[in-house]
Amino acid sequence: MRYFKVFIAAAFCLLAISCKQKQKIARVSDVDVLHQNVDQLTQVIIYDVFSPPVASRIYGYTSLAAYEAMRFENPKYKSIASQLKGFKAMPEPNKGMKYNYALAATKAFFTVAHKVTFSVDTLKKYEDKVFAMYQDNLDDSTYARSVAFGEKVGAAILARSKFDNYAKTRGKPRFLGSTDNGKWHPTAPDYLDGVEFCWGTMETFVVNSSSDFPLPPPTPYSDDKNSEYFKQNLAVYEQSKKLTPEQISIAKFWDDNPFVIQHNGHMMFVNKKITPGGHWIGITAIACKKTKADAVKTAQAYALTSIALYDSFICGWQVKYTTEYIRPVTVINDKIDSKWLPLLQTPPFPEYPSGHSDISAASAVILTHLFGDNFEYDDTSDLRYIGMQRHFKSFLQASEETSISRFYGGIHYKFSIDAAAKQGRQIGEHIWNTLKLEN
Repeated sequence: MRYFKVFIAAAFCLLAISCKQKQKIARVSDVDVLHQNVDQLTQVIIYDVFSPPVASRIYGYTSLAAYEAMRFENPKYKSIASQLKGFKAMPEPNKGMKYNYALAATKAFFTVAHKVTFSVDTLKKYEDKVFAMYQDNLDDSTYARSVAFGEKVGAAILARSKFDNYAKTRGKPRFLGSTDNGKWHPTAPDYLDGVEFCWGTMETFVVNSSSDFPLPPPTPYSDDKNSEYFKQNLAVYEQSKKLTPEQISIAKFWDDNPFVIQHNGHMMFVNKKITPGGHWIGITAIACKKTKADAVKTAQAYALTSIALYDSFICGWQVKYTTEYIRPVTVINDKIDSKWLPLLQTPPFPEYPSGHSDISAASAVILTHLFGDNFEYDDTSDLRYIGMQRHFKSFLQASEETSISRFYGGIHYKFSIDAAAKQGRQIGEHIWNTLKLEN
């Protein structure tokens, strides 16, 4: 009986020890961690309702930080940030020392993300889980060294963000446009202020100036019903009356309005979705996964797409608030049909050029260079938000559909989407031809 009691006591001791022992967290692949990091950031951007231009800035700095740490996994990859305007030479790891560069990239990514978003607590909860996984699977010195290096890279990226003119664009007075003929002013049905009217003054990454890729002026205002000005509004109106189910699907798929206000009688509610830039970040993820890109190539793809988004938003916005061109809904309500509303909610900023067409063309050019032309894929970027997906035979085909979607949606004139797409392609090619990506 005495031996039996000793046995039971020993068994309880072993059980207690085993319960106290922390179960080792299963290791997730480095490339999956990078994808999960970006996806987590996208969720925060949606939750915090950042405007499309500001979201491009968030993707830009965070993705650059991740790449600048991750690139040391493969010595053939060259620093991108050190080639950009306003960035200093990036930190480098100590030679001969062991690092986990995906952990360093994660630390760099979130070091930046904490400073450029609001919902830091949400990011921190996710980040802690990732760090715990690496801590369980790395020796203490490698873990600490990798985290310290990532923090240095993040700090170096953030140093530039303090001088990109973002702070000066905050706290500006409301922009309500002008009631002069042909000029933008808040649009039906919600009459919101103009968004980010100083964004054209932001410091670009690669493009020398926001006015480097000039566009022809939009069609001049005219009261003549036979004028091009009136005809372009009539074209939008008439198209809205004969939309096919396919055209409606295209418009809704590419809406990407992060803050859609919906009305039901006297009730009003908001539907949050990904931004236009977030959609192309999602397409980048799809391309990386389909090609089984490794962690360095994946980090590079996110960084280059983000640069294209950021610079093209700045260039497009510079033209928007220089021309202050009126939206179709305003003219159509005044001249053609006072009760008409477009299929899509008109975004609260001037019409010319189409921002979505601009950034989509720039992103498509970068992705085509990275993954090739005739790259077929199913775009599931929006599946969890609007339950829709579409198939494309190339990135450029997708960007062309993006452009025409704005005409189908009734929020842009045809010449505006064409001009924007041309500017976006020029910006994308300029970025690709300027940067040296390999040693």
